Amino acid sequence: MSDYPTSKPYRVKQVAKRAAYDRETVHAILDAGYLAHIGFATEAGPVALPMFYVRDGESVLFHGSRKARFMRVLAAGAPMCFTVTHVDGLVLARSAFHHSMNYRSVMAHGSAEALSGAEKDRAMALFTARVREGRPGGERPANKQEAKATEVLRLPLIEVAAKVRTGGPIDDAEDMDLPVWAGVVPMQMTFGEPVRDIAAVPAE
Repeated sequence: MSDYPTSKPYRVKQVAKRAAYDRETVHAILDAGYLAHIGFATEAGPVALPMFYVRDGESVLFHGSRKARFMRVLAAGAPMCFTVTHVDGLVLARSAFHHSMNYRSVMAHGSAEALSGAEKDRAMALFTARVREGRPGGERPANKQEAKATEVLRLPLIEVAAKVRTGGPIDDAEDMDLPVWAGVVPMQMTFGEPVRDIAAVPAE
Protein backbone atom coordinates (compact mmCIF):
# COMPACT_ATOMS: atom_id res chain seq x y z
CA MET A 1 0.00 0.00 0.00
CA SER A 2 1.18 3.52 -0.74
CA ASP A 3 1.98 6.16 1.86
CA TYR A 4 -0.36 8.96 2.87
CA PRO A 5 0.62 12.41 1.50
CA THR A 6 1.08 13.77 5.01
CA SER A 7 2.44 17.32 4.87
CA LYS A 8 5.36 18.54 6.96
CA PRO A 9 3.38 20.19 9.81
CA TYR A 10 1.66 16.86 10.56
CA ARG A 11 4.63 14.52 10.29
CA VAL A 12 6.17 13.02 13.45
CA LYS A 13 9.11 15.03 14.76
CA GLN A 14 9.83 13.51 18.18
CA VAL A 15 11.61 10.15 17.68
CA ALA A 16 10.74 10.28 13.99
CA LYS A 17 12.14 6.77 13.40
CA ARG A 18 9.00 5.37 15.06
CA ALA A 19 6.71 7.07 12.54
CA ALA A 20 4.83 5.28 9.78
CA TYR A 21 2.76 6.78 6.97
CA ASP A 22 1.82 3.67 5.00
CA ARG A 23 -1.82 2.73 4.68
CA GLU A 24 -1.29 -0.84 5.87
CA THR A 25 0.04 0.28 9.28
CA VAL A 26 -2.51 3.07 9.71
CA HIS A 27 -5.46 0.87 8.75
CA ALA A 28 -4.37 -1.96 11.06
CA ILE A 29 -4.13 0.37 14.06
CA LEU A 30 -7.50 1.97 13.34
CA ASP A 31 -9.22 -1.37 12.70
CA ALA A 32 -7.98 -2.75 16.03
CA GLY A 33 -9.64 0.01 18.03
CA TYR A 34 -13.04 1.17 19.15
CA LEU A 35 -12.27 4.42 20.97
CA ALA A 36 -10.86 7.64 19.52
CA HIS A 37 -10.26 11.01 21.12
CA ILE A 38 -11.34 14.00 19.07
CA GLY A 39 -9.82 17.38 19.85
CA PHE A 40 -10.94 20.79 18.61
CA ALA A 41 -11.05 24.43 19.72
CA THR A 42 -14.11 26.35 20.90
CA GLU A 43 -14.64 29.91 22.06
CA ALA A 44 -14.53 28.60 25.63
CA GLY A 45 -11.24 26.76 25.09
CA PRO A 46 -9.91 23.42 23.82
CA VAL A 47 -12.06 20.29 24.01
CA ALA A 48 -11.15 16.59 23.66
CA LEU A 49 -13.88 13.95 23.68
CA PRO A 50 -13.81 10.13 23.60
CA MET A 51 -15.82 8.75 20.69
CA PHE A 52 -16.73 5.39 19.19
CA TYR A 53 -15.63 5.23 15.55
CA VAL A 54 -15.28 2.95 12.57
CA ARG A 55 -12.92 3.11 9.61
CA ASP A 56 -14.56 3.14 6.20
CA GLY A 57 -11.91 2.86 3.52
CA GLU A 58 -10.00 6.13 3.47
CA SER A 59 -12.18 7.80 6.09
CA VAL A 60 -13.17 7.44 9.73
CA LEU A 61 -16.79 7.81 10.78
CA PHE A 62 -18.26 8.91 14.12
CA HIS A 63 -21.63 10.06 15.31
CA GLY A 64 -23.51 11.87 18.05
CA SER A 65 -26.60 13.86 18.88
CA ARG A 66 -27.44 16.49 16.28
CA LYS A 67 -28.11 18.90 19.17
CA ALA A 68 -24.71 18.39 20.80
CA ARG A 69 -22.40 21.40 20.66
CA PHE A 70 -19.41 19.42 19.47
CA MET A 71 -21.34 17.88 16.56
CA ARG A 72 -22.56 21.30 15.46
CA VAL A 73 -19.03 22.72 15.64
CA LEU A 74 -17.45 19.83 13.75
CA ALA A 75 -20.25 19.60 11.16
CA ALA A 76 -19.56 23.27 10.38
CA GLY A 77 -16.03 22.32 9.33
CA ALA A 78 -13.97 23.25 12.39
CA PRO A 79 -10.37 21.92 12.29
CA MET A 80 -10.03 18.77 14.37
CA CYS A 81 -7.53 16.19 15.53
CA PHE A 82 -8.51 12.50 15.66
CA THR A 83 -6.33 10.12 17.69
CA VAL A 84 -6.37 6.39 18.44
CA THR A 85 -3.88 4.71 20.81
CA HIS A 86 -3.28 1.12 21.90
CA VAL A 87 -0.99 0.45 24.87
CA ASP A 88 0.79 -2.87 24.25
CA GLY A 89 3.06 -3.03 27.27
CA LEU A 90 4.75 -1.29 30.18
CA VAL A 91 8.48 -1.00 29.54
CA LEU A 92 10.35 -1.16 32.86
CA ALA A 93 13.94 0.00 32.78
CA ARG A 94 16.82 -0.08 35.25
CA SER A 95 16.45 3.67 35.77
CA ALA A 96 13.22 5.54 36.40
CA PHE A 97 14.04 7.99 33.63
CA HIS A 98 13.96 5.27 30.96
CA HIS A 99 10.64 3.64 31.89
CA SER A 100 8.39 3.73 28.83
CA MET A 101 5.44 2.08 27.10
CA ASN A 102 5.04 0.06 23.94
CA TYR A 103 2.19 1.47 21.88
CA ARG A 104 0.56 1.86 18.48
CA SER A 105 -1.05 5.18 17.66
CA VAL A 106 -2.60 7.11 14.79
CA MET A 107 -3.23 10.83 14.56
CA ALA A 108 -5.27 12.44 11.78
CA HIS A 109 -5.96 16.12 11.19
CA GLY A 110 -8.58 17.76 9.02
CA SER A 111 -12.21 18.83 8.87
CA ALA A 112 -15.20 16.51 9.00
CA GLU A 113 -18.25 16.53 6.77
CA ALA A 114 -21.82 15.59 7.64
CA LEU A 115 -23.40 12.64 5.84
CA SER A 116 -27.00 12.41 4.67
CA GLY A 117 -29.29 10.15 2.71
CA ALA A 118 -27.96 6.79 1.59
CA GLU A 119 -24.42 7.61 2.80
CA LYS A 120 -25.71 8.24 6.32
CA ASP A 121 -27.80 5.06 6.29
CA ARG A 122 -24.76 3.05 5.19
CA ALA A 123 -22.58 4.63 7.90
CA MET A 124 -25.11 3.79 10.63
CA ALA A 125 -25.17 0.19 9.40
CA LEU A 126 -21.37 0.11 9.68
CA PHE A 127 -21.54 1.32 13.30
CA THR A 128 -23.98 -1.47 14.14
CA ALA A 129 -21.90 -4.12 12.38
CA ARG A 130 -18.74 -3.02 14.22
CA VAL A 131 -20.39 -3.17 17.65
CA ARG A 132 -21.75 -6.68 17.17
CA GLU A 133 -18.82 -8.22 15.26
CA GLY A 134 -18.85 -11.99 15.73
CA ARG A 135 -22.39 -12.08 17.04
CA PRO A 136 -25.74 -12.62 15.29
CA GLY A 137 -27.81 -9.64 14.22
CA GLY A 138 -31.55 -9.16 14.46
CA GLU A 139 -31.61 -5.90 16.40
CA ARG A 140 -34.07 -3.19 15.38
CA PRO A 141 -32.41 -0.60 13.13
CA ALA A 142 -32.72 3.09 13.93
CA ASN A 143 -36.13 4.49 13.07
CA LYS A 144 -36.67 7.78 11.22
CA GLN A 145 -36.87 9.85 14.39
CA GLU A 146 -33.69 8.32 15.83
CA ALA A 147 -31.82 8.75 12.56
CA LYS A 148 -32.95 12.37 12.30
CA ALA A 149 -31.64 13.07 15.82
CA THR A 150 -28.22 11.60 14.95
CA GLU A 151 -25.45 13.46 13.16
CA VAL A 152 -22.94 11.29 11.32
CA LEU A 153 -19.58 12.81 10.40
CA ARG A 154 -16.81 11.60 8.13
CA LEU A 155 -13.16 12.63 8.41
CA PRO A 156 -11.10 11.85 5.28
CA LEU A 157 -7.72 10.26 6.00
CA ILE A 158 -5.27 12.67 4.37
CA GLU A 159 -3.05 14.29 7.00
CA VAL A 160 -2.26 11.07 8.85
CA ALA A 161 0.66 9.74 10.88
CA ALA A 162 1.16 6.54 12.84
CA LYS A 163 3.71 6.11 15.60
CA VAL A 164 4.74 2.77 17.08
CA ARG A 165 7.11 1.73 19.86
CA THR A 166 8.16 -1.89 20.32
CA GLY A 167 10.92 -3.69 22.19
CA GLY A 168 12.50 -3.51 25.60
CA PRO A 169 14.00 -0.73 27.71
CA ILE A 170 16.80 1.46 26.45
CA ASP A 171 19.05 1.85 29.47
CA ASP A 172 22.28 3.78 29.84
CA ALA A 173 25.44 1.66 29.75
CA GLU A 174 26.37 2.57 33.32
CA ASP A 175 23.03 1.23 34.59
CA MET A 176 23.19 -2.21 32.99
CA ASP A 177 24.70 -3.87 36.08
CA LEU A 178 22.12 -2.51 38.54
CA PRO A 179 20.34 -5.34 40.45
CA VAL A 180 16.94 -4.24 39.12
CA TRP A 181 14.45 -6.23 37.05
CA ALA A 182 14.01 -4.78 33.58
CA GLY A 183 11.78 -5.87 30.73
CA VAL A 184 8.28 -5.56 29.30
CA VAL A 185 4.93 -6.27 30.96
CA PRO A 186 2.58 -7.04 28.03
CA MET A 187 -0.89 -5.50 27.92
CA GLN A 188 -3.82 -6.34 25.66
CA MET A 189 -7.53 -5.71 25.30
CA THR A 190 -9.66 -8.79 25.93
CA PHE A 191 -13.38 -9.49 25.85
CA GLY A 192 -15.10 -11.10 28.80
CA GLU A 193 -17.86 -13.67 28.84
CA PRO A 194 -21.10 -12.07 27.56
CA VAL A 195 -23.76 -11.41 30.19
CA ARG A 196 -27.28 -11.82 28.86
CA ASP A 197 -29.77 -9.03 29.55
CA ILE A 198 -32.88 -10.46 31.18
CA ALA A 199 -35.96 -8.54 30.10
CA ALA A 200 -38.06 -7.35 33.00
CA VAL A 201 -41.22 -9.38 33.56
CA PRO A 202 -44.29 -7.17 34.21
CA ALA A 203 -45.75 -7.59 37.69
CA GLU A 204 -49.09 -9.36 37.83
